[in-house]
Amino acid sequence: MNAQTKPQADSATGTAFFSVRDIHAYYGESYIVQGVSFDIAEGDIVALLGRNGAGKTSTLRTLARAQDPQLKRGEIWLGDLPVHTLKDYQASQSGIQFVQEDRRIIPGLTVEENLQLSQIAEPKGWPLEKIYECFPRLAERRKQDGVTLSGGEQQMLAVARALARDIRLLLLDEPYEGLAPVIVKEIERIVSQIKELGITTIIVEQNAVAALELANRALILDMGQIVFDGTAKSVLDNPDLRNEYLAI
Repeated sequence: MNAQTKPQADSATGTAFFSVRDIHAYYGESYIVQGVSFDIAEGDIVALLGRNGAGKTSTLRTLARAQDPQLKRGEIWLGDLPVHTLKDYQASQSGIQFVQEDRRIIPGLTVEENLQLSQIAEPKGWPLEKIYECFPRLAERRKQDGVTLSGGEQQMLAVARALARDIRLLLLDEPYEGLAPVIVKEIERIVSQIKELGITTIIVEQNAVAALELANRALILDMGQIVFDGTAKSVLDNPDLRNEYLAI
């Protein structure tokens, strides 16, 4: 397949906004992502699920073009853009925003400075006024050092920072990890708002039920391979499938 010619979307899934074709990725000699393929329509919210060690975060990092794991084979397309040819910063500039599990808040900078730093390079995303409207808690703490925020507030800041950039695809890695239930509800509210705005999103989350209740699509990984691709509702309604691959 020509590396610069976008493959046609599968007729069963319609016109793909984001296409992943047979990607294989490694950490050193460890073969982690083993031939993953799927299409996503614009506006989809996709829950990428699986047991611990199934390859979820590795797949997400590969899509974001992170340095590790290394993509050895396959293609990733955002519209007509060959993402598989890009570096991580180029993918970000092209509209793929990756919110990592460790949040990566920059120490020594206030909440507002963290957001402003995201907007130094063009193209910019949401203006600060819109971000503060969506995240009133960040507006209250705009002058506070970002690393002194609570875990939930740091997660809000990490998502807000992604929205401050030009965004076409949002990748969320474990957005509920380590958060109190009341804060999880707040993050769920924010992701619901993102859904209403039509921002295409892929969520990796151990809290599978919470992710499925937000998503319209579900992908299940097992040992680095896709074993299910369908609606989120079909997973919620299938206890045998959940028990086999998600242990819920």
